[in-house]
Amino acid sequence: MKRTQTIDTSHRLNDQIRITPVRVVSHTGEMLGIIPTADAQQVAYDEGLDLVEVAPNERPPVCRIMDYGKFKYEQKKRLAKNSKQHHVQLKEIRVRPKTGDHDIDFKVKRARTFLQGRDKVKVNIIFRGRELAHKDRGMEILNGIIENLDDIAKVEKFPSMEGRNQMSAILAPRAS
Repeated sequence: MKRTQTIDTSHRLNDQIRITPVRVVSHTGEMLGIIPTADAQQVAYDEGLDLVEVAPNERPPVCRIMDYGKFKYEQKKRLAKNSKQHHVQLKEIRVRPKTGDHDIDFKVKRARTFLQGRDKVKVNIIFRGRELAHKDRGMEILNGIIENLDDIAKVEKFPSMEGRNQMSAILAPRAS
């Protein structure tokens, strides 16, 4: 379930502002003082901008002269920037003790792309049948993979046997 923040639409602008007088702040941030609403709207109209009520609960209410379309656009852009977060996934790479060097290099290259994409990588060595007698070969392969990825990954879970037929390690991307 994705949660998104909504853009604040509670601002009254121009003719929607009924209370008079209002405290007005110019588009440069300069305080114009407490003036009647009609005069404040005229000042905003003369500058080609909008009169926006920013603090309706104050007495008198605070209004700001600004480009409301630009304000809404920047607010939307800021919300979009905050929502761009990466959800870390656990990617898996499977190797056997008899796997050739070129194939292992290819799998290391694939793991590198996962790590650069800020995902974790679980490296599994699968043993079948008589391969169980060569756990040392599996450990060599696993340590070699960890060594090759040492520049961009840190070991989160050191190599160990998981069950009877599988040896694994988990690598996480280094903080940039």
